Order: sequence, then C-alpha cells, then structure tokens
Amino acid sequence: MKVRFGVGLGSETDPAEFAAIVDRLESGGVDSLWLSELVYTKSVDPVVGMAFALSRTTRLKVGTSVAILPGRHPVLVAKQLSSLAALAPKRVLPVFGLQPARRDERELFPAPEGKRGKVFDESLELLRSALRDDEIAFEGEYFTVGPVTSGLRQDRPLDIWLGGSAPAAFRRIGRFGDGWLGSFLTPAEAGEGRKAIIAAADEAGREIEADHFGISLVLAEDGIPDALADSVLRRRPGADLGDLVAGSWKDLHRLIDGYLEAGLTKFVVGSVGGRPTEHFLDRFTEELLPRQN
Repeated sequence: MKVRFGVGLGSETDPAEFAAIVDRLESGGVDSLWLSELVYTKSVDPVVGMAFALSRTTRLKVGTSVAILPGRHPVLVAKQLSSLAALAPKRVLPVFGLQPARRDERELFPAPEGKRGKVFDESLELLRSALRDDEIAFEGEYFTVGPVTSGLRQDRPLDIWLGGSAPAAFRRIGRFGDGWLGSFLTPAEAGEGRKAIIAAADEAGREIEADHFGISLVLAEDGIPDALADSVLRRRPGADLGDLVAGSWKDLHRLIDGYLEAGLTKFVVGSVGGRPTEHFLDRFTEELLPRQN
C-alpha cells in the first residue's frame, strides 16, 4: 500500500506566503498540500487555493481537509471539482465534512434544523451522480435536478473522501465515501474507525480501497502549548494528549508507526498554528519523505 505524507495549512497562513509555500512543496517533492475551510481567518479559501496551487505546479496534489458540503448545492460543487480535475488530472483530492469545527461559522452552511446528516447523505448521492453520470436525473427530499446532460463527467470520476469520527460518520463513509481522513483520534481509535467503515461498506455492497484511509496530525515541535492542549482536551476530554498531538518529531514518528499498524497510510501533517515555516518544511522533507514507498 502506498504511504504518503502531505502538508496541511491552517488559520495562520498568510495569503502573501502561499505562493512560496506551494513552490517549496513542488520543488521539494512533497506529495500533497491540504487546505482547511476556515472562513473567519486570513487563510486562503480551499477552492481558490486549490486552483492557484494547481495552476502553479505540475506534480503537487492539492486537497481539502475538510470542506463543508451541507449548505452548498452539490451540482455547483461538482462543477468546481470537475473543472479542477480537467485542468489538473489526478491531482485533485476533495475531502468533505458535515459541519465547520468553529461554531461561529456554522450559520454560513445552512441546513434544516436536525436534518444536517440527512442533507449530507443526499448531497453526497447527488454529487457522486453529477461526477459519474452523463445525465443527471435526481429527485430527493432536499434536491431535485434534471434530467439534464451534465457535461461534468470525467473518464475516471474523482474519489470523494470524507472526514468524521462518530459512528454515524463511519456508516456514511462506508455508504458514500471512497476514503476517510480522520483527525484527533488515537491510533487504536483510528483502527477501530477503519474497521467500522469497512463493515459499513460491506453492508452497502461497496468496497473502499485498502490504502484510502488517512489522518490529519498536528506537530508542535517545541512541545504542546497550553492553548492547543486545552482546545484538544475540550474536544476529547479524558484522552491522553500525547496520543493525539505530536510534541516532537520523535513523537510524530511514534504516532505514525501506530497509525500504520492500524491500517492507515495517508498522513496530513500541519505545524502548530497552521503556518509552516521554512524550518518545518525542511524537516518535513528530511523526516517524512524517506518513509514513503
């Protein structure tokens, strides 16, 4: 199975630095760049950033970690993705989630009260149809489209990966996803999540490729700052912080070993604060690229 490492950007990345980061990753042979959807920050919008990075490179893959699907019309999302895939074949890596992590951004992605999960499921059905079929004819509870000739279909439809860590998310990934990108899970928990996704896919008569399971990791090279520790533990009360965040490159390798043993092979690594320095990028290349196969 292919083991790959990508760099994740967060809320502190200045748009003025974005081009230099893209160029550094391309020239350094890094597999991929991952952009988070963080609206009320100075970070670049994921779709805009993907288009910019793909137009500037010939090899680097670019993905979202994660973009929010409920609250957007799936056909418009399909148009964006199919356009990017046509312009940069085999380098577009979309990952979608249920809702923003930041509560103050949730109103920007509206869904009927108590129905967000159902909207997500239906959105995924329509999105996959728009990317796969020459003609879209869809009638659901929340969306009705066509029949229309889409013009969106690629020779090989894009893989759609999903985030999430709850049992409902694992069921959704098994039914609708082509892969999983988790976050803030211990290696043991990630292994159990992988098993749950595979079981859900089996139940739905589907198969997810064995190397389509990954995780986002945060590296705090100089130790985990209190603010980050408090934030993570509010999200995961009672968890062992050292099994969720790497406090050094040595700790990062230890966590990666655990995830590999649990069956995960794709890793998105971001530096604390989400602003990769030249030092971080140099160490990333030195420490992680030799672990690819």
